[in-house]
Amino acid sequence: MPSRIGDYGEMPFSLHLQQTRKSLKLGLNLYTAKNRRAETKMAEHKTILDKKGIEDILEIMTLDILKNHEDAQNLILIGIQTRGVHLAKRIKEHIKKIKGAEVQTGDVDITLYRDDWTKISPQPLVQSTNISFSLDGKNIILVDDVLFTGRTTRAAMGAVIDFGRPERIELAVLVDRGHRELPIQANYVGKTLETLRTDMVNVHLMEQDGEDRVILEKGETP
Repeated sequence: MPSRIGDYGEMPFSLHLQQTRKSLKLGLNLYTAKNRRAETKMAEHKTILDKKGIEDILEIMTLDILKNHEDAQNLILIGIQTRGVHLAKRIKEHIKKIKGAEVQTGDVDITLYRDDWTKISPQPLVQSTNISFSLDGKNIILVDDVLFTGRTTRAAMGAVIDFGRPERIELAVLVDRGHRELPIQANYVGKTLETLRTDMVNVHLMEQDGEDRVILEKGETP
């Protein structure tokens, strides 16, 4: 019998993961090279990933997740508001397509869990948190668009633990831009960028912004 759900015949699932990941990596490398050759835009405003680049990265991240969580039934994806929510749902669909498994997803707003929320705004915008199931003994993957100082992730872990005691908490991010202020590292990283603290990394997603694109806006050099 085939070792996984899908239309890959007798190919072992682990071999399929390896071959698919290599193919996607090659496509991303070709895209990166093409993007560099085509950089005629101003240096202050550069597209890092387009729609295809984002989707390829999400599929690679999904394959890495499944390599570590072959039993996806105990897995829960929790998206950090706002764009992490959309990314979590996309990863869920990739898992369903590759593995044939349905995983639960939830949303978490971390605004009031941040240790610096009073500095951000005197009237912070609090969005919804939707975790309608038990997290006890589950493998949780927090999903976010950009990993920066680590404070959002720390706050998200605090919020999640208020809903139960997971077996494990991991982190998946589309972009890691460095400059950590806390000892936090992502388990799954789509793309690592070297940035200045003054730079801006803007992730646009179709569900929120009408397009899929990651843009690096260069800030002033200190």
